[in-house]
Amino acid sequence: MDQNTLLILLVIFVALAAIAMLIQAATLIGVFIAMRKLQEKVSPIIPQAQGVVAASRRIAENVEKHIEKIGTTSGAILDVTKQQLAKVDELLTDASTRAKVQMERAEMVLDDSMTRVQQTVSTVQSGVLRPIREVHGILSGVRTAFAHLGRSRRPTVDHATSDEEMFI
Repeated sequence: MDQNTLLILLVIFVALAAIAMLIQAATLIGVFIAMRKLQEKVSPIIPQAQGVVAASRRIAENVEKHIEKIGTTSGAILDVTKQQLAKVDELLTDASTRAKVQMERAEMVLDDSMTRVQQTVSTVQSGVLRPIREVHGILSGVRTAFAHLGRSRRPTVDHATSDEEMFI
């Protein structure tokens, strides 16, 4: 390669670099102008946005305080609820135990009453009904004896036939 060719290539390369730099400069100027226009449009909105941001911060702080209060209150309510549930559980356990004891006592009283009723019935049967039966038996015997003594010595034909038929 010759020096002239090299020099021409170098001039072409420098010219291309210069053109690229001019295009970049034009692009940057276009971006700068667009940003200026955007800044002019956004500038009036910035104070309003800052007000909204400040109000949002205040609201967030208030909400945070309320959330802390709600959390604290909820925790206290849960603690009280746990205590009350423990008391209710204890009360139900106690009531259940007492009910079982009372049922066992009632069953024992009922068993004792049934035993006493049975004893009373057997006492009545042996002490009252047996003598009544005996007296009834004696009275039946006396009645039969009077009936036998009160009839004539000779049996009637019907009675004699009946006695014979029974004997045979």
